[in-house]
Amino acid sequence: MRENRQNHLPKADQLLIWYKKNARSLPWRKTLDPYKIWVSEIMLQQTQVATVIPYWKRWMKQLPTIQAAAEASEDTILKLWEGLGYYSRARNLHKASKIIIRDHKGTFPRQFEQIKRLPGIGPYTCGAIDSIAFDQPSAILDGNVIRVLSRYFGVHGNPKQGKINQQLWKLSSGLVQSAEKCSAVSHHPCSDFNQALMELGALICRKSDPKCGICPWNSHCYAREHRLHNSLPNTGKRPETRKRTYLVFLVEQKGRLLVVKRPRNGINAGLWEFPNIESQSPSRNVTGSAVECLGIKPLSLEKLGVIRHSITKYRISSVYYKVKVDCFIKKTNDSMKWHLRYRLQDLAFTATHRKAYCLYL
Repeated sequence: MRENRQNHLPKADQLLIWYKKNARSLPWRKTLDPYKIWVSEIMLQQTQVATVIPYWKRWMKQLPTIQAAAEASEDTILKLWEGLGYYSRARNLHKASKIIIRDHKGTFPRQFEQIKRLPGIGPYTCGAIDSIAFDQPSAILDGNVIRVLSRYFGVHGNPKQGKINQQLWKLSSGLVQSAEKCSAVSHHPCSDFNQALMELGALICRKSDPKCGICPWNSHCYAREHRLHNSLPNTGKRPETRKRTYLVFLVEQKGRLLVVKRPRNGINAGLWEFPNIESQSPSRNVTGSAVECLGIKPLSLEKLGVIRHSITKYRISSVYYKVKVDCFIKKTNDSMKWHLRYRLQDLAFTATHRKAYCLYL
């Protein structure tokens, strides 16, 4: 961090005034209910606001309280989350709601350390809930905030590195503590300030093409002065991508499709999908792969299409086949079943396999 930034700390009241005029109208901003704020913060992790809004509304309509979330089945939780990805977030939210019912008599805990001990709640989410719901001067540090602070203060190191990360947390903490004194500007200064800080990153201090000319903190911004907004924050080199290919088999018998449930450990745990197998050479011996996956030799294989998507560093191609068999494939366990085709929408599916069903239709 450049030392001269210390002499020009951004003013909390300026950001609060800007936020009052420019904040987006989001449904979770119309409440101080910690449960509703908690769900929104978990959904917003690695997900865009526009995507989250309809999911949050559906969730609140079906599970309006912590009690309702705790009593819901895992299948219900995953179905409500279907399409949001990173499903461990939903499972941890489910676990945490049960803990709140058991250990806190159904009331969301107010103590920072108690919040932090809940499954799926790390330092950022804990700070967000504590500040937004309870108006406490707790620091936050998500991608938007990292970008704002790195650019304003001239933090050139990688935010993922321990020393730099601690530095950014310290800056965030100092700012929200200064906001605590701005009660004349806001009735909930800490709550509004942290939301304003995230909003500034989302709307003004954007990753590309930032709107520096209308930023309330542009007077002493290091990145603006030195034209470094394209290089700050310094996130380091991206990891090399790896390609993976899966063969996916849609097998139908008497109006039922064969589906399997993903194991409880690993990506997309607990979600349903069609039988599939990873292939190192997808253009060769598809029949052999089908036999290995299904346990019987298919009568025919018809290629339906390919769906591509990315998960972290992996670039995944899923090749889908319609399969005809001359007998029922025996269930090997409770994680495999024949499901009525017209009731397939009742199951929580992985996103790509949901698309595959549309190909099949």
